[in-house]
Amino acid sequence: MTLVLDASMTLAWLLRRRDPAEAALAIVALDVVRATGAVVPPLWYPEVGNALLLAERQKVITAQDSVSFLFSLAPWEIHEDRFAPASIQTKAIDLGRIHNLTAYDATYLELAIRRGAELATFDRKLAEAARTAGVRVFGDPA
Repeated sequence: MTLVLDASMTLAWLLRRRDPAEAALAIVALDVVRATGAVVPPLWYPEVGNALLLAERQKVITAQDSVSFLFSLAPWEIHEDRFAPASIQTKAIDLGRIHNLTAYDATYLELAIRRGAELATFDRKLAEAARTAGVRVFGDPA
């Protein structure tokens, strides 16, 4: 099954989760992405970049940590969804209205629905919306 990877799960590989169960789940997701790849919407790139910048400004990581982290992601099969953002905007907005999500989070949900994919996220609101929409959330019991 295809995995839609969101920024919260991606960033957990660098910025460890406090909850031990979430930290363990992030490692499992990392293994899956290394083995089979993942798909991301175009907004994933600036979203991950912004989180890295914020972590640098808060002195949680260094600029070199950001560079090293992005370099470590490069060889993995993380593919950008090729649907033009304009072509899914209306659907994402509709999903945002229905599930009370931001347009950003609704974009991940739209991608998971369209691809029939599993969603890897630590965003509780997005995960609940995914479950409601019939999308499997990575880490949920089958």
